[in-house]
Amino acid sequence: MKKIIFPLAFCFFVNFLSAQTTTVVIDATNPTNSISRHIYGHFSEHLGRCIYDGFWVGDSINVPKKDRIRLDVVDALKKIKVPNLRWPGGCFADEYHWRDGIGSRKERPYMVNTNWGGVSEDNSFGTHEFLELCSLIGCEPYIAGNVGSGTVEEMAKWVEYLNSDAKSTMTDLRKQNGRSEPWRVKYWGVGNESWGCGGDMTVDFYADLYKRYAVYARNYKEAPLLKIASGANSGDYNWTETLMKNVGPNKMWGLTLHYYTLPTNNWRAKGSATVFDEKEYFNTMKNTLVMEDLVTRHSTIMDKYDPAKKTALVVDEWGIWTDVEPGTNPGFLYQQNSLRDALIAGINLNIFNNHSDRVRMANLAQTVNVLQAIILTKGDKILLTPTYHVFDMYKVHMDAKKLNINFKSPEYINGDRKIPALNISASQDSTGALHITLVNIDPSKAIALRTVLPGVKFTTVTGQIITSKKFTDINTFENPGNVKITSFSGAKKSGEELVVNLPAQSIVMLELK
Repeated sequence: MKKIIFPLAFCFFVNFLSAQTTTVVIDATNPTNSISRHIYGHFSEHLGRCIYDGFWVGDSINVPKKDRIRLDVVDALKKIKVPNLRWPGGCFADEYHWRDGIGSRKERPYMVNTNWGGVSEDNSFGTHEFLELCSLIGCEPYIAGNVGSGTVEEMAKWVEYLNSDAKSTMTDLRKQNGRSEPWRVKYWGVGNESWGCGGDMTVDFYADLYKRYAVYARNYKEAPLLKIASGANSGDYNWTETLMKNVGPNKMWGLTLHYYTLPTNNWRAKGSATVFDEKEYFNTMKNTLVMEDLVTRHSTIMDKYDPAKKTALVVDEWGIWTDVEPGTNPGFLYQQNSLRDALIAGINLNIFNNHSDRVRMANLAQTVNVLQAIILTKGDKILLTPTYHVFDMYKVHMDAKKLNINFKSPEYINGDRKIPALNISASQDSTGALHITLVNIDPSKAIALRTVLPGVKFTTVTGQIITSKKFTDINTFENPGNVKITSFSGAKKSGEELVVNLPAQSIVMLELK
């Protein structure tokens, strides 16, 4: 491996290093922006068993509840300090009509969820129920409004119902339904995937439509909206270019990006969540690392029109998407969650942290029982997935100062293919503690690290790790603690440096004080 070329001030640190050691420089002398806690957001759609039979359950489920909200799920989300929750979709958002989900539950109309499984929903979980859920979790609601099949008036009145404290028909209706004070919802999505399931629009058409909807989504007293435009699908850079040019940073707080990691690159046969070999594992890691290029290139386009970085890049759908579990409804998108998924989560969160000057919100798809879920439920039982534990480990970065990192990654080689094996982000919190999160995706080789830390004085180092014997290992309802956080003792202080032995296929968090 070639040595890294560092500034002269650091050269003497690296001259004696062996060829097998990777040198990392984490510079705390000039911390830049903060890492927004909203990068650690989640997404809950009316899809499969996420809302109904996930968050929202009936009397047959014998667990503590507030109304019909599962409190064991709430408690698990509180523990990882979920900052925001996106709802009601997803594709569902553009066929959801909010007035169907308020008032007496017995009088609410049924609807067919045509996007996901063709099942009937009774609308018992609506606006009030969602905002009560957010209150219990202690997170900000992020509502996606209906542009695809809705109207400007419908969205405008929903915002008024939620946020106005003036007397009006909408606020009187809210009070009749049991809520006297406005909720003051801030985060507001103007449509979802408008290039696809949200209306199959061209970008020019959507840009004009966004401006029309945004005008009438009003700011009310003590409730300014942070409006989020429906952005690009993956590498559609023209979509981002057109919206930045035609809408601009003064009319949208955020612009979304959606990208899913597919193990096989084939939407018709995406690959199993639990049964895969190293070739498919490598391909999955290669595909998830595409996020780095996507964020970089979309950010570069945004910088051209918004050098002050007023508009956030909002990655509000991300994660691994596999085939559903055998025997389950294909429209419910229920998939298991392995160590591979935890590695994917660690990689993507590190990418978002490192680009947090532009990425200021992200939402993993999805929270409960759908896609890369952090929680699975089965009757009265609850299961925390390997991905959940990554969010628990990484919460130390929330609202901390991002630190700049310089290193050359060793390579993970599979056959004639190779990708970077090492992925890192670092931050310093308000107490001065430094946190480093590291991911080694190589399933067979540990990585030896020597870390140079200009601007850092520390006396102790402690650590946590997530790993397992096989990258296919999962947590089950019978063995829920198979993949979890354990203590890590493979890091030590050596002079003014930090020496780490990073195990194969692992996620590690280090705290320096």
